[in-house]
Amino acid sequence: MEGLKVWDAGLVVRVHPSKGNLMREAILRELSRHLFQFNEIFGGVLLAYDVDIVNKDAKIMPLMQPNHGVRLRAKLLFFSPKPNMLLEGKVVKLTPESIHVIVLGFTSAVIIDEDIREDFEFRTKHGKEVYRSKAHRQHVIKVGTMIRFLVKSLNEEILHICGSLRPTNTGSIHWLDKDFEEISLIDRSGTKKESENEMKMQEHSMAGGEELSLGNDQIKKSKKRRLREES
Repeated sequence: MEGLKVWDAGLVVRVHPSKGNLMREAILRELSRHLFQFNEIFGGVLLAYDVDIVNKDAKIMPLMQPNHGVRLRAKLLFFSPKPNMLLEGKVVKLTPESIHVIVLGFTSAVIIDEDIREDFEFRTKHGKEVYRSKAHRQHVIKVGTMIRFLVKSLNEEILHICGSLRPTNTGSIHWLDKDFEEISLIDRSGTKKESENEMKMQEHSMAGGEELSLGNDQIKKSKKRRLREES
C-alpha cells in the first residue's frame, strides 16, 4: 500500500528532571503521546517508532527550564496519504450513496456515489447490501471486504479521507489480485505454447533437412551406380 514512509530522524525530547531516574521510560512515554496524530513537520500520522538514545546525559534546555533535553536517533513510521495514491482499507458500511472504509484501523474514508464507477451497482441480497460489478459478476464489495481505492483528498485535522473507485485498478483486493494472477497465468501459458510451437517447427525443419540430405546422398549413389554400369 502506498502512503507509508519511514524517516530516520534526529530528535531532542524534553524530559522533566523528576523523571531522571526513569529516563528511557519517560522518553518513550513522550513519544507515545504523538502516536496516531498528524505531524506537520513530517507531513503524516506517526504510526510507530524505534529509538536509539544518542546521549543519555540530559542537558537543561535554554528557555525551557526545568526540562532536560535528550538527543535521540529514531526511525519513525508515518502514514502520509496524498491525492492519487492507492490505499487499502476495510469496508464497514454500505449505502446506495456511499461506501465507508477504515484504513489501518484508525483513519476513516468515504467514497460517495459520484466517485463509484458506473460498472458497480448497489443491490440488496439476502438482506445484505453489496456493490456488484456488471461486467464481472464475481467482483463484489460488501461489509468486511478489503478494497483498494484512490485518494482524492485528506482532512488532516480529523484524519478523514475522500476516496474514489473510478479507476479500473480499484475495488475488491481479493478480486483484483485473483484477476491479475489469472492474467499472468494466461500470459505464461501463451508464452509456453508459443515456445512449444517454435520448437516443433524447428524440429520439423530439421527433420526435413535430414530427409533432403538423405535423398541427395541416395541420388548421388544412384548416379555413381549408373556410371559404373555404363562403363
